[in-house]
Amino acid sequence: MKKYFVHILLILGVLVVSSCDFDELLDSPNDITLSSADATSLLNRIQVNFADFYYTTSLFGGRVTRILHQAADTYEISYQAVTMNGVWNNAYANILNDIKNLKELAAASNFRRHLGIAKTLEAYVWMTLVDVFGDVPLSEALDPSNFNPKVDNGAAVYQAALALLASAREDFTATSIGTPTDFFYANNYTRWIRLTNTLELRYHLNRRLIDSGGATSAINALIAGGNLLQEGDDFYFRYGRSANDPDSRHPWFSVQFPQGGGHYQSVFFMWHLTEAKGFDDPRAKYYFYRQVAANPTSEAEARCVNEFVPFHYPQGMPWCMPGERGYWGRDHLDPQGIPPDNNRRTLYGIYPAGVLFDNNAPASITASTPGNGGAGILPIMLASYVDFMRAEAALQLGTTGSPKDLMVAGATKHINFVRTWSLTTTEAAKIRAFQSDADYAADRDRYTAHISAEYDAAASNIDRMRLIAREYWISLYGGGNEAYNLYRRTGQPDNMQPGQIPNFGRFPRTFPYPDSHVNRNANAQQKPSFDSKVFWDNNPDGFIN
Repeated sequence: MKKYFVHILLILGVLVVSSCDFDELLDSPNDITLSSADATSLLNRIQVNFADFYYTTSLFGGRVTRILHQAADTYEISYQAVTMNGVWNNAYANILNDIKNLKELAAASNFRRHLGIAKTLEAYVWMTLVDVFGDVPLSEALDPSNFNPKVDNGAAVYQAALALLASAREDFTATSIGTPTDFFYANNYTRWIRLTNTLELRYHLNRRLIDSGGATSAINALIAGGNLLQEGDDFYFRYGRSANDPDSRHPWFSVQFPQGGGHYQSVFFMWHLTEAKGFDDPRAKYYFYRQVAANPTSEAEARCVNEFVPFHYPQGMPWCMPGERGYWGRDHLDPQGIPPDNNRRTLYGIYPAGVLFDNNAPASITASTPGNGGAGILPIMLASYVDFMRAEAALQLGTTGSPKDLMVAGATKHINFVRTWSLTTTEAAKIRAFQSDADYAADRDRYTAHISAEYDAAASNIDRMRLIAREYWISLYGGGNEAYNLYRRTGQPDNMQPGQIPNFGRFPRTFPYPDSHVNRNANAQQKPSFDSKVFWDNNPDGFIN
């Protein structure tokens, strides 16, 4: 995902997406300047930088919603202005600027398919910038003569993104020349159109708190159109497994191989997949790989072993380690020093990082146990997400569909997707030896029957929304952007694990502007606090933590 990988993709411009094996593409890291780049090469770079943008913003959302472990002891320490420089600069200096130039190149040659892909990605970037930062520069951005662009209201930026999606749909059906290198859908424009409609569903769902009537009618129209993402249309970015360029691999793989260590798993999230329901989630062994079969017993390995549960933790809140089976992670906002546990802590699994499948034979990893070599994916917008979004809309707005049935459909699709994709990896033989398709299906059906019964027993819409959100959240491993929006829209799933200290800071309703923006832009002002909200979030202060 770094410079060398991008440059090679620009030179080649002919990558076959269906294989997405980058092993042979990483031999000559040469630069290409904008003046010498053609539309296809420029689109290649846009797609790769878009993946980097998604990965970074998804980390923010995944960490604050406890899907991933969040270090430091307060949110304010974790997310300072300097933390935001990279993602902001990638968005404006790389992706959006390249799209601006691509529009000029493609329009001159009638490369409408290039434009459709670029506009779809651009719409996602603009909406995500708003979701992460709030008001952001748009109308005065990307002007090389204006070094002090003013921010635009987030609602206006969202509206511009909606217009881009409509324009992209026209590009996908217009007469066009030129065939882009499409890293996502291998030039299947039916799927691209379904994606634009699904992103429009996402747009209206995010706005439902401030325009329930408009959101209801728009979502119902999209449902009636029958052209949202369907099973098999999943929108994700594929990484390679090249030993020549480690940055072509999934970043989660890169931080943990070959020496182990790297990121900790979230104790709270692992608990939900291994202990909370009384049986394992079918996806647990795909999400997580254990290096040991039992929990630590020495505080030299994990200090929390001999510590009392913090007094401010609610009764029943998981603490230290979930269960006794070696799911070795860390609690939310744990600021303690790092012990020598590299070869013990739980690692990322085969899904989505392309690491290892956990077949109940834990072993410390070495350079000779690379799993799928980091050829993982970024699950940006999956078909299962459509069902969960529709379930929320059906419950909260009364849109078409049964909230319960849609929740169950979303869980079913996601459980299927995790296994189906994992069986395309080099871990397939291990997976099949451990569990047959029939046994996996039985575990899936047991799971969906359980959540269906929970929904039937729910006494209120708050309880029902908690269940829908919890199941969506569990499905968002690797999809932190949707988790962050879900949490701010609904406050669910609630009863999240608190930080280790009682006053662990204010939850970032939006993140601080980067100091590269604030310090270099005369018209920029830093937000006063983490309480500053995105325009569509009218929930009260203190709504979430």
